[in-house]
Amino acid sequence: MNSVTERQTVPSLIRYLVKHIHPATHTFLSHKVGDEWVDITYGEALDKIDAISAWFPGYRHKGDKLALIIENGPDFIYYDQALQQIGGVNTSIYPTLSETEIEYILNDSDARTIICGNPFLFRKVLKIANNCPALERIIPAFDDYEKYLEKQRLNAGVIRFKDLISVGLTLVKKYGSDIKIAREAILPSDLSCLIYTSGTTGIPKGVMLTHKNTVENVRVSLLQIPIIEKTDVFLSFLPLSHVFERTATYHVCLYAGAKIAFAQSLELLAKNMGEVKPNVMNCVPRLLERIHDRAMKNGTSAGGVKAKIFLWAPDIGRKYRIANEDGKKSGLLLNSQHALAEKLVFSKIKERTGGNLKIMLSGGGALPKNIGEFFGDLGIKVLEGFGLTETSPVMAVTEVHRQIYGTVGRIVPGIEVAIQNVDTKEIYTIQTHESFKEDFQSEEGEIIVRGHCVMKGYYNKPEETAATIDKDGWLHTGDIGRFYKGNLQITDRLKNMLVNAYGKNIYPTPVENTYLKSPKIESVFLLGDKREYITAFIIPAKEALQEQFGLDETFFEEAEPFIENREIKDWLNQDIRKLSNELAKFERIKNFKIKRTPFSMEEGEITPTMKAKRKVIEKKYVDAIEELYAGDVEAD
Repeated sequence: MNSVTERQTVPSLIRYLVKHIHPATHTFLSHKVGDEWVDITYGEALDKIDAISAWFPGYRHKGDKLALIIENGPDFIYYDQALQQIGGVNTSIYPTLSETEIEYILNDSDARTIICGNPFLFRKVLKIANNCPALERIIPAFDDYEKYLEKQRLNAGVIRFKDLISVGLTLVKKYGSDIKIAREAILPSDLSCLIYTSGTTGIPKGVMLTHKNTVENVRVSLLQIPIIEKTDVFLSFLPLSHVFERTATYHVCLYAGAKIAFAQSLELLAKNMGEVKPNVMNCVPRLLERIHDRAMKNGTSAGGVKAKIFLWAPDIGRKYRIANEDGKKSGLLLNSQHALAEKLVFSKIKERTGGNLKIMLSGGGALPKNIGEFFGDLGIKVLEGFGLTETSPVMAVTEVHRQIYGTVGRIVPGIEVAIQNVDTKEIYTIQTHESFKEDFQSEEGEIIVRGHCVMKGYYNKPEETAATIDKDGWLHTGDIGRFYKGNLQITDRLKNMLVNAYGKNIYPTPVENTYLKSPKIESVFLLGDKREYITAFIIPAKEALQEQFGLDETFFEEAEPFIENREIKDWLNQDIRKLSNELAKFERIKNFKIKRTPFSMEEGEITPTMKAKRKVIEKKYVDAIEELYAGDVEAD
């Protein structure tokens, strides 16, 4: 291996592992086949990786874009590693995107091949394949694909993934030395992947991330979280097409030598956690909220003594946590109470996660403070991180020994993060990992960043790149925040800010998070830009609603998007009024409509990362919004 690039490019990481950390016979990946978990060693993975590289015609063309639209699993890893080591560029596509969006990405990137994970995705690609002139090969990663090709005349060739590997195995000996030369010719500055972000407005933009972006981001993140070890097991369920899971599970495990187990699905996640017993998991805030809500429901539904014990335990956990966080020693009585709470309550909740969790890493959105504290009270460490696709992604992450709930942690080494006045562009402060002070606080403004994490730019979009990365190298995140107790704290998105008719600035996220404390509410979409007061679309918690009113599935299948039932409105309004007391008067919801079902990706209302497309929603439901401001105030 070229010592210049050893452990500095994505394909060098696995070779370094086998050379210095684990033997080739050590388990690398695990997935479920039928009813059994099947382990895959590093050696077995490398054989398939080299076979795929050997198959590729014209693999000497460094920089070729090779697309993936495939679920999490070993095949994603094999294909990605194979194309990375011959200088290919991983162009990942969210499986939930429409045919039109897939077509745009394939053409914008000039992708030469695309691997499809299942028949549904294969059929999507077949519909638009002939509109993509650069596309040479479609690779179904499943059997019996031929039936979908009947009466289909394609310009691109089709080869089953298994067949590709079989052919490639016969070519490894012939092309092995060429593959090695190609791998060692890759530089840290070379492009590693294109990740297309749809955002809440506009057409998708291909974020160009280099090998240095990826590897350096992983290295400094592990410096910040040094408790991740080569013996750990990660359970992966978030999509690898997203930068968060790709970096914080896949690439972290490649760097640290940890094992990756792939969950079967979100629906089977709880079952898989019990089977795999992971040490580390990446998650999104909504999953943690659901675990919290279910735990509270299960713990209190029986009433009586059991409910009292359940509610007593977190209170003891909170006192114990605070005592330890402040660096004090908890007393004998509190230690005894905590041991009893652990035995009666905490251990039972932990068993449902497999019982071995050291940490959960939360990203992709703001984690409500009360949810982080709840898990901390149980003794489950939830570390928050922050970043964008454009920042590789990690800019900040919570330190294990210093947790300030409601913040996203300390700035990682090697980058600068500044807070800039939105209007005047004055930079209030520039902070680094080294400048950290536990008592430091700053004014609020836009978060900007520069350093090794910043993307190379948007592919084929120089104007958009220049609008995002200024002449001084600062990438403008579009997020509003400040420093609090030395940690970065996210307030909201700049584009989300509402300005009411009286000129008051309202950031929706903290307001929405206040109302999300209600177990009756699934999500909140705040309205009120240039209006006299705030209103909202409320999506109720489905299970709570069904249980309260005895509703079946047909209720949620009705064509009318909003629920007009007075009893349901009054039921929700009880919590809305109570929680409104925690907010300033101009931030309080004065009227609301209850949306029957959540906003949908298929309807174009949310992005693949579950962010609401404000302009789309406001245009689609314009009549409902006008009704909110025409009728009587509901929630005053």
